[in-house]
Amino acid sequence: MKKYSIETAVGVFVLAGLLCVAYLTVKLGKMEIFGGDTYTVYARFNDVTGLGNGAFVEMAGVRVGKVSSIGLHPEDNTAVVELRIQNDVRLTDDAIASIKTSGLIGDKYVKISPGGSGVMVNPGGMLLETESSVDLTDLIGKYVFGGVK
Repeated sequence: MKKYSIETAVGVFVLAGLLCVAYLTVKLGKMEIFGGDTYTVYARFNDVTGLGNGAFVEMAGVRVGKVSSIGLHPEDNTAVVELRIQNDVRLTDDAIASIKTSGLIGDKYVKISPGGSGVMVNPGGMLLETESSVDLTDLIGKYVFGGVK
């Protein structure tokens, strides 16, 4: 009988340890299991080279969201980026979404420059003003072959 009580205690201890590891994985990975305190906004770009799911969205140098998904618009073949923005950050309809590069490695992120309009973008709305990413290889190619003046 004593053997079973020790095995039960070890099993409960291992289960508690696994639950703690799962909790820390979710918290340290900044994953959202039950939704979160964000809303969705869309932006349409001509080129999103290098931008991936999970990339950060920044405003004034502060992280305010993440890129949730990237897809292709069927009508005009532009890239549609789904942005998850924190609820406490409100965007105006004339805000500018730009794809920028951070660091030497070239990680891409979305920078939002606030606008001056008083009209707010509703959840599920579209940011109309966008600036696509600059492709460094195209720029070097233009410089080497004389396309830059």
